[in-house]
Amino acid sequence: MRTICSLMTGVITYFYVNKFFKEIENIISSLKGTSASKPEKLAVIRKTEQVAEHNSIAINIINHVGVAPASPSPPAPAPRSPSGSLLPTSAAAVVPAARGAGSPGLEISAPQRGRTTFCPRAVWTSAAADDMVGALIGANLSVFMLWRVLAYPRFITDPHMVWVDMYLGGRLHTLLMSASSNVDPMFMRKHFMISLDNFTSGRLHTMLTSAFSHMNLKHLCNNMVGLYFFGSSIARTFGPGFLFQLYVTGALTGSVFYLAEKIFLAPRKEVFGGWKTPCLGASAAVNAIILLEIFLHPTKLLYLHLFIPVPAALVGVGLIGADLWRVKKGGSRVSGSSHLGGALVAAVAFAEIKGWI
Repeated sequence: MRTICSLMTGVITYFYVNKFFKEIENIISSLKGTSASKPEKLAVIRKTEQVAEHNSIAINIINHVGVAPASPSPPAPAPRSPSGSLLPTSAAAVVPAARGAGSPGLEISAPQRGRTTFCPRAVWTSAAADDMVGALIGANLSVFMLWRVLAYPRFITDPHMVWVDMYLGGRLHTLLMSASSNVDPMFMRKHFMISLDNFTSGRLHTMLTSAFSHMNLKHLCNNMVGLYFFGSSIARTFGPGFLFQLYVTGALTGSVFYLAEKIFLAPRKEVFGGWKTPCLGASAAVNAIILLEIFLHPTKLLYLHLFIPVPAALVGVGLIGADLWRVKKGGSRVSGSSHLGGALVAAVAFAEIKGWI
């Protein structure tokens, strides 16, 4: 919206101001003929003419330099990041500054030779970063609704849904009933949960799709709150591409850790917590995002339950310690192993930003 307004303002300014100076030039031309015998007036007219000419040139420059960039040509492709790197190209300009910065805000106050100057305030209002966070949250909400419709038919008769359907003339109920009756009841469990059964059956995509999947509203809200606050900070600092890659890498690594736990540590029993227990949720991906933010700003205060101030470093120690305890204990309803996979991704990304690897 700001780009469109700037474009319109620039175009209007150009035409009206340019027209104004053109009219001045025409008036000056007519005055020169009547003042040819008066050197003093002719000198003043000549100075006025030079001002008009200079401003016309300036307006033309504004037209080519200021207005044209509103619709730029496609940028040349940027160089790829190093092979195996967790950092996408969008973060390439930030990493040199982060490696040399002394403050937790990753800010360099003045340009340095051989380094890229970075100021978080310059990208803090980036709409693209907010769009990426919104897209990830929207994807999680969409899959949650699929669970409601396809895996829980009673959701269709929920009083709230009936109330909404009253304003849609019954069309919503018809659509949901049709979807529920024509889709395999096991569809969501087969394609949106990670488990050894799904993995050995060739449904490898569940290693990623499970990270967008939530059955429980509380589980969804907890993860999305973390994604919103910490993901927004990461995206605005390193770019939306970095956030997306961090989310996906955390999800995949968390799935690998979960499968490894079930293969090597879980009991060979057909019970909850056994080796065939499925798992779902964005916790591993969100854990990677939260812990990276904590690693970058360990002294920042985080507010648990929105009002209890706790140092970020202490929160990080608590998260990792709780997950190690869950893995050791076994049988927990929260997958500590997948969370630790996200923690590993955060640690590797942090080390790469600092230039340690």
